[in-house]
Amino acid sequence: MDAKTQPAERAAPDAADSAAPQPLPLAGVRVLDLSRVFAGPLCAQVLADFGAEVIKIEHPGRGDDTRDWGLRIGQTETTYYNSMNRNKRSVTLDLQTPQALQIIEALLPQIDVLVHNFKSGGAEKLGLGYERLKALKPELIYCAVAGYDSSGPEAARPGYDLVIQAEAGLMALNGEAGQPPLKFGVAVVDLMTGMAAAQAVLAALFERQRSGRGRLIEMALYDCGLMVTGYYGLEALELGHDPARYGNAHPSIMPYGLFEAADGPLIIAVGNNAQFEKFCLHVIERPEIVQDERFATNVQRARHRQALAPLLQQAIAAWPRAQLLQRLRAQGIPCGEVSGLHEALSSDRTQRSGLLQRLPHPVAGTVPVFAPPYRLDGQRLPIRHAPPTLGEGTREVLHRLLEMSEEQLQQLQTQGVLKLPAAAEASSASKLS
Repeated sequence: MDAKTQPAERAAPDAADSAAPQPLPLAGVRVLDLSRVFAGPLCAQVLADFGAEVIKIEHPGRGDDTRDWGLRIGQTETTYYNSMNRNKRSVTLDLQTPQALQIIEALLPQIDVLVHNFKSGGAEKLGLGYERLKALKPELIYCAVAGYDSSGPEAARPGYDLVIQAEAGLMALNGEAGQPPLKFGVAVVDLMTGMAAAQAVLAALFERQRSGRGRLIEMALYDCGLMVTGYYGLEALELGHDPARYGNAHPSIMPYGLFEAADGPLIIAVGNNAQFEKFCLHVIERPEIVQDERFATNVQRARHRQALAPLLQQAIAAWPRAQLLQRLRAQGIPCGEVSGLHEALSSDRTQRSGLLQRLPHPVAGTVPVFAPPYRLDGQRLPIRHAPPTLGEGTREVLHRLLEMSEEQLQQLQTQGVLKLPAAAEASSASKLS
């Protein structure tokens, strides 16, 4: 099944879809997203998924940096950009102009949350620093994402996921033993920071309901990168040196990892001693392995992994993968095939989940978009807006919130302050609203 061939909408709604729609948790909350690239936009996207109106401010010419990263879609989007900007509206403003600052200030009374990831001092230079905006709106929740501690000596350093992965020790724990340090396949530090920032904003919104006051939230990529190390980080502190790297294996559980069957790889995750006994007796049919005292408990198996691993691999390699998977599932042992990325996205499992949808696009026809991963009351949260073309919401948002006339908007466009959307882009966005 090819993901590209899937229809934009399901032919008939299921029972959950036909139920009366419930208000989304953040309906009525308005967010000004001044961030770009990954961590900040992800934070704002999470808030948008839960129902907030997110207004993404972008430069009229270039937009978000990620509009030029990844595979091109249409004229102004890419796969990278689309992954972090669903359920938002794009408004173009050149923040270097005084007119743009005036527009931000005019919007501020209607804004609950502001998210940005300017370099240290950048927001203040633009007139958008926390203290200034707090004076204008004390209840504003202001979330600033940066690379490092804003009060430390590295505050001015730009934050990039790959650099943080290196500095936080993530590359040192990833990969196979004896191989060079290896970055994660995705920007894991940005992902962690964006999700953590969204959690902090949600907590501040909850508190504001009781206290009426806003908050300054500061998120550092380096802090979140260290948090990703989790139990490995604490183990390194206890050992006084880096823990060993195990690649696809688990440092504490055996067998737990990737194994090669006769016709392809699979994952086997034996979580306890009872499962190990079932695995040896009823899956690979090697009773002598479970009877060996060296492998009687998980602690013993981990200690003697160098002796156990080749025995297991030899036994597993004698079986076809499909048969092994069937036997493992019959015994209640966690297992699975190792899928390619395209294979996973094209699978029946993914299609049934509704997580991947195709939405209309004014240039490309349709585009694949991930739906929010959250389910509330049995329903997946909806995609209310496809990732926006550059500036698609400029006219509608500024007219609705600030009552700007077409003449005023055209004048600002002439002055280079903003760029108005083409008619096709604006009409396409309204179809999903």
